[in-house]
Parts: sequence; structure tokens; C-alpha cells
Amino acid sequence: MKLRDIQKLLEAELICGEESLDEEIDYAGASDLMSDVLAFGKPGLLLITGLSNVQSVRTADIIEAKAIVYVRGKKPDKDSIELAKKKGIPLLSTRLMMYKTCGLLYSQGLSGIGESQKKER
Repeated sequence: MKLRDIQKLLEAELICGEESLDEEIDYAGASDLMSDVLAFGKPGLLLITGLSNVQSVRTADIIEAKAIVYVRGKKPDKDSIELAKKKGIPLLSTRLMMYKTCGLLYSQGLSGIGESQKKER
């Protein structure tokens, strides 16, 4: 699923990263605990979170996530946006709750990270 399609599906505002809207997203993971993201995340992940501080961007960079979707209408601060631009990580914000965000993406065929790992084995 292209990031552009995810943006439309979630009625999300693109905060930065317009040049990456045609990137293909293969799987997603959702958490507000960045320690969980560090433990289970892997390159290519679409990170879905309500944690809108700079730690979410730093974590996404470490795991080489393709993009971050902030839920519940959360938006990152200026420092987070600048870091995301520097690291090439697109940021989106949706008013949807995390549960609905995940459900919509799953219903459209986007796999969860656990499923992607099972497919690779």
C-alpha cells in the first residue's frame, strides 16, 4: 500500500515528507511505548503512535521506519518535524484513534509486523 493511499484512507494531514508519498508500505506496527518499537520494530515499518515528541522520530530513525502516523490528532513539535525532515521520515497526523487506524489499515490488506515476520520464515 502506498503512503499516499494510507494518507487518504486515514484522512491524515501530511506534516512533512511529500516526496515520499509514493513509497510502498508493506507492514505496520502500533505502540505508544518506544521501548516496544525498539524491541519489535524493523526496517520499512509504518509506525503508528500517539507519542508525538522527538523520541518517536529518533526511534523511527533507529529502526529505519518508512513513516510515522500520529493518532488522536496528535502533532509533533517543531524540533520533531525538523529532525524528521533531516532523517527523511514522513510524518502524518490523523484524528482517528489508534484502534480504528489499525483496523482500517488491516482491512485494506496492510499486514502487521508479526504477520510479516511469519511470512519471511
